[in-house]
Amino acid sequence: MSKPLKQIHLAAHFPGVNNTTVWSDPEAGSHIEFSSFAHFARTAERAKFDFLFLAEGLRLREQGGKIYDLDVVGRPDTFTVLAALAAVTEHLGLTGTINSTFNEPYEVARQFASLDHLSGGRAAWNVVTSWDGFTGENFRRGGFLPKEERYSRAQEFLATANELFDSWHGDEIVADRETGTFLRDARAGAFVHQGRHFDIQGQFNVPRSPQGRPVIFQAGDSDEGREFAASSADAIFSRYATREEGRAFYTDVKGRLARYGRDHDQLLILPAASFVLGDTDAEAHELAHEIRRSQVSGATAIKHLEFVWNRDLSAYDPEGPLPDIDPDLGEHTIARGRAQVRMYRDPLATAREWRELAAANKWSIRDLVIETGNRQNFIGSPATVADTINDFVQADASDGFILVPHITPGGLDSFADRVVPLLQERGVYRTEYTGTTLRDHLGLAEPAPGPVTVPVSAPAPVTAGH
Repeated sequence: MSKPLKQIHLAAHFPGVNNTTVWSDPEAGSHIEFSSFAHFARTAERAKFDFLFLAEGLRLREQGGKIYDLDVVGRPDTFTVLAALAAVTEHLGLTGTINSTFNEPYEVARQFASLDHLSGGRAAWNVVTSWDGFTGENFRRGGFLPKEERYSRAQEFLATANELFDSWHGDEIVADRETGTFLRDARAGAFVHQGRHFDIQGQFNVPRSPQGRPVIFQAGDSDEGREFAASSADAIFSRYATREEGRAFYTDVKGRLARYGRDHDQLLILPAASFVLGDTDAEAHELAHEIRRSQVSGATAIKHLEFVWNRDLSAYDPEGPLPDIDPDLGEHTIARGRAQVRMYRDPLATAREWRELAAANKWSIRDLVIETGNRQNFIGSPATVADTINDFVQADASDGFILVPHITPGGLDSFADRVVPLLQERGVYRTEYTGTTLRDHLGLAEPAPGPVTVPVSAPAPVTAGH
């Protein structure tokens, strides 16, 4: 007997803090004006997506002490944008990255509970820490927290926020006009938290929201990150782009759920994915090549090479050979605050590998960066892309995808118009929303109010927020 078809989960990432966006394309619009966010969100809702995801940047990228203007510039406040989007959408989930290093649990819990009320139960939180002191220079605490302390703080931050969400059970408001009784319990929202990082007490001033707590997202590929997701998260981002790697990650993380008393479907695995559509597969691949070259201009290629060489390479020709000098291993980092720097833990080995690749393939600097960098995940005709996405999900390589278009705000339109109908025809994707909350869309139950349990050994919900 064949197993029933899984339903595919789809979401959209507004690409404002990454280098996939081709901001110089004539079709590209603003990354800070509300009209762009509204267009993007309405397209996602028209396509019956589960949610929109908005990343957060707490400081503009800099390189050599100057703003890195080859990437998207402008980081509007996450909560402000999501609250505004709640007013122009009815069903779409609203997911935001909020940092646990430079905020306070009461403040963040209050904001998420408010967003959940404003949206009718559509809020979700991607919990991150900040990994560098460079970002911390913008804040009172600065960058004094070492890595292990940031993780510990983040773990307690989430536990404390959950205690605040659960300080209201949902039945306290009576609003009896005859007796003049508004609250059943005048101590509603009371909380006391005494811990290593937070010592707070009082009464939480936002009643229990439609979902009880926001949906919790986590990203992290380490063993500790996978364990945290299995113990506490509702969804985890995956970075695996191939079917085989995706299946291995899926099997590993889902296999950890039972030890926490959780079922297989209580944690969703959602990789980010870019796409390029064409009338034919050949046309799509040709277009993908053009897009990749647009994403990596000559200037961008030089900047990327500087991540590894840790030197000013502006004098080098991006269409010429790689530098024959070795990377600078000094403590100073030319690209402060850039998460990519952490990808290259052994710059000398990376430089050797890249020189060998460039020599063997006769690649210039720009060619190398294009060929070794991020590539589009789904390339082809609408039918090919629909079949590939469905194959990933049915093969348990993921539960769906978070799509990242290369054009903002209209880059999602073609997927909504040309791929979604094919998935609907195959019976693997909704034709209408059947619930009202994000938990409904994701098939997740509302957590019951009660004591928060976070395993002592569980790591923090760590992703790279900057």
